[in-house]
Amino acid sequence: MKRSPKTGNSALIAQYSVLCAALCAMLFAFCQSAEAQQPKKAPRIGFVAMTSAAAGGQNLEAFRQGLRDLGYIEGANITIEQRWAEGWAERVSDLINELIRLKVDMIVVSSATGAVAAKKATSTIPIVFNAVTDPFERGLIDSLSRPGGNVTGTSLAVGEGFSGKWVELLKDIVPNIKSYSVLWNTTHPVASVFVKQTELAAQALGISLKFFEAHDPTQLDTALASIDKERSGAVLLTPDPLFFTQRKVIADFAIRHRLPSTFLFKEYPEAGGLMSYGPSITDSYRRAAPYVDKILKGANPGDIPVEQPTKFELVINLKTAKQIGLTIPPNVLARADRVIR
Repeated sequence: MKRSPKTGNSALIAQYSVLCAALCAMLFAFCQSAEAQQPKKAPRIGFVAMTSAAAGGQNLEAFRQGLRDLGYIEGANITIEQRWAEGWAERVSDLINELIRLKVDMIVVSSATGAVAAKKATSTIPIVFNAVTDPFERGLIDSLSRPGGNVTGTSLAVGEGFSGKWVELLKDIVPNIKSYSVLWNTTHPVASVFVKQTELAAQALGISLKFFEAHDPTQLDTALASIDKERSGAVLLTPDPLFFTQRKVIADFAIRHRLPSTFLFKEYPEAGGLMSYGPSITDSYRRAAPYVDKILKGANPGDIPVEQPTKFELVINLKTAKQIGLTIPPNVLARADRVIR
């Protein structure tokens, strides 16, 4: 039987349609496979510190180590954009806005000053703060258990009476001490809390206090010169990013003038200060990594509880004690978590 031209054309058209459909299916499958094989873009983390890179390098390294422990390798599956304020509080907002323009996926920031600036700058980008004294009083969070908003992190537990302990330790080391010089930054969010604790402890021990203010590196030089003229028996300072950045300058000053000195963080005696008592700031940065991990996996920052310090240290620098002519009593040495010789 002879096919009509019309019937033959229909068959060819049908075959052509089937072939096109098969080719389209193969092309779609290929595209899907290629898309699936495309590497995911590494999340970009903005890291803002109030200190300098030299002063805060070990804190950044602690943060990196925390990330490595969770499987994040910088340059491979995560990127860190570093910004350092060099002790200048007024630079922080500009640095944070710079990171926001870079469209970072998260901001990790130190100190109450940095955390407040970050919260003002964005309500959408997740923020993880480190070593913030009293985040609730600063208006950063609704509560420790449920921070709320886009902010969470680790605090420094201001209420632990650190500065009162500093006064007592100095008295234990130098029993005949009668006066202390206190270096502080009145603009720091919780400086007044530390000052109050210092005053209460000093009053109980019959020690007089003289306060010296510094808000920037230039004022710090002036304050140290004034402390030298005061001729007090020891020097202590409230926590502040400026002082942390300039800790070697402050430690050298205390040694040069044979002044016992005490601080909050171990980085001070490591730089030549006499001793420190307080939480580990490097541990705080290491513990920021799990926050980053949870948020990258989809957790809401406002639902992740703020952690209090878990590690406290008394660190004494015996080399410095010798340089300023002090003998540390055995009962104080026995309480030390670390002795620098």
